[in-house]
Amino acid sequence: MVQLLPTGLTASVAVAASSANLGPGFDSLGLALGLYDEIIVETIDSGLVVHVEGEGAGQVPLTADHLVVQSIRRGLQEVGADVPGMVVRCRNAIPHQRGLGSSAAAVVGGLAAVNGLVAQLDQPGLSESRLVQLASEFEGHPDNAAAAVLGGAVVAWTANRADGRGTAYSAVPLRLHPDIHLFPAIPQLRSSTAETRMLLPEQVSHRDARFNVSRTALLVVALTERPDLLLEATEDLLHQPQRAAAQPESAQYLQLLRQRGIAGVLSGAGPAVIALSTAPELPAEVLEAPAARGFTVTQLRVGDAVKWNSGVVVRG
Repeated sequence: MVQLLPTGLTASVAVAASSANLGPGFDSLGLALGLYDEIIVETIDSGLVVHVEGEGAGQVPLTADHLVVQSIRRGLQEVGADVPGMVVRCRNAIPHQRGLGSSAAAVVGGLAAVNGLVAQLDQPGLSESRLVQLASEFEGHPDNAAAAVLGGAVVAWTANRADGRGTAYSAVPLRLHPDIHLFPAIPQLRSSTAETRMLLPEQVSHRDARFNVSRTALLVVALTERPDLLLEATEDLLHQPQRAAAQPESAQYLQLLRQRGIAGVLSGAGPAVIALSTAPELPAEVLEAPAARGFTVTQLRVGDAVKWNSGVVVRG
C-alpha cells in the first residue's frame, strides 16, 4: 500500500560533483569533488513547481521531465510513498555537460531528498547501497553515482543479478591519501557523454587491455598509499586518446600537465580535466596555458557523501 506523505514536509540535500574514470579506470573509478548542488523539496497540496538557479537555469525543463523530479518519483516508489504535490528548488553549482557528474548529482540528490522526507515520519529510507543501485540504474554511470553517494574516491563494479533481472551495481570507498590535491580545469565548451562514447572502439587489443588493467590496479595504490606513483598510474590507452580529436584543447592541456610531471586525467568523458598533485599549488605556466584557452582552473577539496536534512524552512 502506498502512503501519501502529508503536506508541509521539507528536505534539503547537498550533493557533490564527481569525476569518473580517472584515466585508466574506465567506468570503475570515481572521485567526488567539493563542488555541490543544493536541492530543496517541499510537499504541497497539489501540482508541481520547479525552480532552477545557477547552472542549467533556462536550459533544463521545469516539468516532470526534470531529472531531479524523476529521481524523486523513483525514490518515492521504492519506499512505498507518494506526495500530493511538491515544490522542487535546485541551486546548481556543478557545470553541465563538462564531465563533472551533474546528472549523477541530480539523480542522487533527488533520491536522497526522499530520505529527508520520510525521515520526518520515522520511516526507513534508502540505504547507501540502494542509493548506489538506484542512481546507477537511472544514470548509467556507477562510478559517478557511487562517488556522489559515498563521497571521496570509489571503486564501482557491475554484476548480473542472481535472479537474472538486470544488473547489480556496487561500490566501495577508498581512503584518499591526504597529500593529494585536486585542480579541475573547466572549459566553456560543453560535450555529450553519449556522443564522445561513440568514438570508442567496440574491441581493443589484448596489449592495451593489459596495460589499462595494470594501471588501474596501480592507481588504487597511488590514490590511497603512494601518491608519488600518480603520474604513471593515470596513463590510459582505452578512452582518452580516442576522445582527443573531439576535445583537442583538453588533450593539449593533458599533454602539458604530463610533460611537467603532473598527473592529469580527463574528467569522465570530458571536456573538463583534473590535475592530481602532491604540491599544494600548480606552477604558473600550468595555470596560464588553459586560461588562455577558456578554461577556469580552480582547486577543490575532495567531495563529501551526499547529505540530507529534514524540516528545513523554505523561504522565497
